[in-house]
Amino acid sequence: MADLDDRMAFLMEAGRLSSVTRATRIADGTRFENAAEHSWHLALFALTLAPHAPEGVSIDRVIRMLLLHDLVEIDAGDTPIFAPGAEDTAAQDRAERAAADRVFGLLPASQATAFRALWDEFEAAETPEARFAKALDRFQPPNLNLVTDGGSWRDYGVTEAGIRDRIGPKIARGAPELWDWVSRRIAAFFAS
Repeated sequence: MADLDDRMAFLMEAGRLSSVTRATRIADGTRFENAAEHSWHLALFALTLAPHAPEGVSIDRVIRMLLLHDLVEIDAGDTPIFAPGAEDTAAQDRAERAAADRVFGLLPASQATAFRALWDEFEAAETPEARFAKALDRFQPPNLNLVTDGGSWRDYGVTEAGIRDRIGPKIARGAPELWDWVSRRIAAFFAS
């Protein structure tokens, strides 16, 4: 029963992800999404956009990564990609790694190791699955911004060049077809 106690402690802690507010509005524009919604939405993106993944990518593995990838934000918070000012990426990285130790450490040892390995794989973005998962993590926000007439792009004064520099390479690396698709829509939005 100790394993069940540990798993339930992890699950209740994971529920706190709903309290982490992100800078992107939900599709109807009425409010900002939370990190739990973002993780669920990305898992659905992976399931739905699986035909656009590079050949051989395990979508089940991608979905597992996406469900876990932002749990560290319970402790480390969310850093909006287009937030003004230079963020301290080294400090954020340290905070996220400490959060991963704590959050995944709530689980029984074998499951903690497996979940942490998926999180580390996502962060490293070296496998085809991790690159596709990272691409989806960067692909979802511009689509939400497009459907909300600029959403957080307007809030942060984001330019087309800024979008292309900050998210374009990660999407193109893991899902070139998706980058081509959204790139045209971004260009059309800024041209209007």
